[in-house]
Amino acid sequence: MNHKQAAPKLAPALMLSLMASGAALAQTAPTPIAPAAMQAIGSVDERYQSYNVEMIEVMGGKWWAPYPDTPDTRDAPETPNTPNAPNAPNAADTPRQPTAPRAGAGANASAADAPATSNGIDSAGFLYRPPEDLANPRLRKLAAALSPAYVRLSDTWTNTMYFDDADADAAPPAPPGFGAVLTAHEWQGVIDFSNAIDAPIVTSFSIGAGVRDAAGSWTPAQAAKFLAFTRHAGGRIAAVEFFNEPNLAAIGGAPKGYDAAAYGRDFQLFRAFITKAAPEIEILGPGPVGEGRLLAKMPAGLKSADLLVASGPGLDAVSYHFYGAVSQRCTAMGAAFQTTSGAALDSGWLSATNADAAFYGALRDRYEPGKPLWLTETAESACGGNPWAADFIDSFRYLNQLGSLATRGVKVVMHNTLTAGDYALIDGATLRPRPNYWAALLWRRLMGTTVLDAGPAAAPNLYLYAHCQRHVPGGVVLLAINADRDAVRQLALPMPASRYTLSADKLLAADVQLNGRTLALDANGNLPAIDGAAIAAGMLSLAPASISFIAMPNADNPSCR
Repeated sequence: MNHKQAAPKLAPALMLSLMASGAALAQTAPTPIAPAAMQAIGSVDERYQSYNVEMIEVMGGKWWAPYPDTPDTRDAPETPNTPNAPNAPNAADTPRQPTAPRAGAGANASAADAPATSNGIDSAGFLYRPPEDLANPRLRKLAAALSPAYVRLSDTWTNTMYFDDADADAAPPAPPGFGAVLTAHEWQGVIDFSNAIDAPIVTSFSIGAGVRDAAGSWTPAQAAKFLAFTRHAGGRIAAVEFFNEPNLAAIGGAPKGYDAAAYGRDFQLFRAFITKAAPEIEILGPGPVGEGRLLAKMPAGLKSADLLVASGPGLDAVSYHFYGAVSQRCTAMGAAFQTTSGAALDSGWLSATNADAAFYGALRDRYEPGKPLWLTETAESACGGNPWAADFIDSFRYLNQLGSLATRGVKVVMHNTLTAGDYALIDGATLRPRPNYWAALLWRRLMGTTVLDAGPAAAPNLYLYAHCQRHVPGGVVLLAINADRDAVRQLALPMPASRYTLSADKLLAADVQLNGRTLALDANGNLPAIDGAAIAAGMLSLAPASISFIAMPNADNPSCR
């Protein structure tokens, strides 16, 4: 029997019997749980768990190409997890190169159409995709189930986007100085989607050559037209970043030689414009990526500290992006930027998000003290995600990140993306929920906004997080992640509870089970019942490589009343 897959291959009925009865598959010290005594340590936004819809999805254009149709590597045997070797080779990690792009209709070309660049992104890794159908009833139903949320519309393409407010279905050619075109018809679709699912918009603006005056300064003409249309069309923009990932301005459409001083000048113009034209919109910034860990050793790029000094104080929230690695599509960036599915449950990988939260939190404390932190873009890996980002194995990262960042003062986390790429919550072609969607749905249904101190775990590879139970006064929900591939972990519960356990027959699988039952939509696209399993007070065993939400509505926690 394969070492890493031993526990997941137990018969589901036997697994559930062991967990419910408290029988141990391995000797572990139990962790005592005291829900009534858990202290409140913070809070998150009501829309804490949010997501991105890339602007290029709305406009149509070249985006990350799917991995080609090859024999499914999910079912390849996995090698044992090797301590201190997070990038150990894995049969499931055989690189699958993306297919070459094909020509597509529409006006939207971008940097993706250029030859390979020094940052390791090759144009062969892109493929034309038509505009997203945000009016699809099934998509709206699935998205609405995750609300209230924010939907962020922003990406590198937005940095050079032209907004055409004429009433036309098709995009005209991009004017000089712009690289992509968003039509009024397409943006109206976003507004309708946002309103239908209770997900106000977060976005950014164009900063390329097309919006600059003779002196090279940013001008608000495009932004003003964009905001005026949105307001007239009934849309709600909750927050804005000036532009996407300004620390990578050199590859993001900014003028040649763009530096922190130029950013500061432009940002002050931008802030003055928003403050006057739309004072209800929160201003986020600077919105960089990777300085805390992934790109820390790269000499190129602007520094967030310099951007914050140049722009001066006055943000409503400090925003940043986080990726723990780049996907196989960007192998040219080097082995140091890669990861493998063999590392997906390792503590180093699961805790990587904390390094960037600490880095940007320290910048916040220095330059914008007291302001909230927003993580406005994150996923399994950049460059569209690795093949296993669509499998159950990534749900450990997804939920551990939500749990951990909530304890560290992050107010909003926006997953990339809703429907595009391997890291999407929903398969864009089939509209089939992926494992991370089901993880997101459980978080939305159970976890409230008050963050509690869950206490220390008594065993390694066990991660515990607690919130007040959503819409249940006094109730507490514990998120218990057993990231050990082989060992059972035990909790000592002082009261009856309801258990919601996510597991899979294989970690590299697209199907996930809730309390032993495979989760799937019915023939009409409706969500299944999401019911907990009643458990008695006493010892609760957590199966290897499983994730459990434990709802205790009668905890009578004073912070949750």
